[in-house]
Amino acid sequence: MLDYDAEAARYDSTRGGVPRAEAAARAVLALVPPTARTLLDIACGTGLVTERVARGRPGLRVHGADASHGMVRLARHRVGAVALADARRLPVAGAALDAVSAVWLLHLLRGEGQVREVVTEAARVLRPGGVFVATVDKDAGHDVGSDIDAVLAPCLSPCPSDASRLVGAYAAGLGLEPAGGAVFAGHGQGRSPRRAARAVLRGEYASRLALPGRTAERLAAELLALPGPDRARPDPVFRLTAFRAPG
Repeated sequence: MLDYDAEAARYDSTRGGVPRAEAAARAVLALVPPTARTLLDIACGTGLVTERVARGRPGLRVHGADASHGMVRLARHRVGAVALADARRLPVAGAALDAVSAVWLLHLLRGEGQVREVVTEAARVLRPGGVFVATVDKDAGHDVGSDIDAVLAPCLSPCPSDASRLVGAYAAGLGLEPAGGAVFAGHGQGRSPRRAARAVLRGEYASRLALPGRTAERLAAELLALPGPDRARPDPVFRLTAFRAPG
């Protein structure tokens, strides 16, 4: 897992920046009912997406929460109302919010029961009729049929923590109902072999790859041997799904 305190300063510039954030914010807002008045963006990171959600719907009071001190410091400059908090234990009263969003979070939660805990907490703080919006199948979004994908394929985790079927089952168990979905482009995240090799060595693929022993070094060497090592492959396409609280 990355050290997100240390990663905060370079996070946006290495992950698509404003274009990606704007695409994500538009997709989130497409799933949030126009009647919603409050939204909490959990694991909001630097607040780049959160800020654009707020800009995209001025009547919506948007707050953020993140477990990283470094991320929260940056997000507060953009959003203002950002709490330092674990997404599994939110400092929010029950049935207090109209919407909760979680963009690029669930795939990182590899511990037993962690995704279920986040979905449970989101359900707890939603008002009747409120929606929980989250990215699912994040790692699959990166598979664009490129030569990079072919190198990584043998090491892919067979059980991603944010698989849509798992998240949907957790939501159903809490009485949340499917409420639509959306897709958006991961602008600027089409990696070159060289960028992918660096990412493997830095542990950025920890959520999707099993890398025992010196596997990371071997994969990096295979990636660097691909043609066009500095040519970016196509951008990924990410999926959002929404669930509505009963009532």
